[in-house]
Amino acid sequence: VQLQASGGGLVQAGDSLGLSCAASGRAFNKCLMAWFRQAPGKEREFVAALTQSGRTTYYANSVKGRFTISRDNAKNTVYLQMNSLKPEDTAVYYCAARLDTYDARIYYSQDKWYDDWGQGTLVTVSS
Repeated sequence: VQLQASGGGLVQAGDSLGLSCAASGRAFNKCLMAWFRQAPGKEREFVAALTQSGRTTYYANSVKGRFTISRDNAKNTVYLQMNSLKPEDTAVYYCAARLDTYDARIYYSQDKWYDDWGQGTLVTVSS
């Protein structure tokens, strides 16, 4: 699938922001979807993932309770709602897709496991 992330911007600490990732291609509803982020000077890190049905979600400890991942298979879109944002959430956020989800519970947080990536959208949180 081809992915297009959007929704980034400049916000203040404590604010909320929602990201979207629109997918093209018929395989979207068969893909496990995820969000990763990369802060300046740091490696890309896992944020959240969501199974095809949307019933199972995974979160990094750093965002658990503040971020929510969701999807609308009818719209071929995955979302990331970010609340109570902190300056340390500043990063480029990427959406990713994986079609073959065998052993997803083992690999979901590993960026090399994913097949397709969006171009990234910048989120800046000021203190």
